[in-house]
Amino acid sequence: MQEWLNIGEGKYFADRTLLVTADRSAVELQDTVIDIYQDRQGVRRLQGQGFVNSLAVIQLLEEHDELDILLDLGADFKYRLVAPTLSGGKIFTPDVKSSMVFVPTRPWIPLTEQDFKEAVAGLAMVAD
Repeated sequence: MQEWLNIGEGKYFADRTLLVTADRSAVELQDTVIDIYQDRQGVRRLQGQGFVNSLAVIQLLEEHDELDILLDLGADFKYRLVAPTLSGGKIFTPDVKSSMVFVPTRPWIPLTEQDFKEAVAGLAMVAD
């Protein structure tokens, strides 16, 4: 796979992170951090983590097998991650957020500011 991570190694806080479905339903992840690192084979990798209400994610998954992530790292760094691997905490209390880890399954898609605004516009947010 070609090198697709266009930012340096390190930890980055996201300004906004959304789990989205094909029918434009969404849930926001909070306090998202992505880690770009080099693995033992020298390949650069990405892993992200944020906090989300597990019940809201379950609502999205009841109708959809795959979720994408819209990721805003600030300035011109906006991306879509198509169908990343998701793993989450097992807390199902409505007032408690659990951690969710995501790992891309394919290169992320860079978005312009306008593309990101259009992707976010009209999303139906699932209530926490």
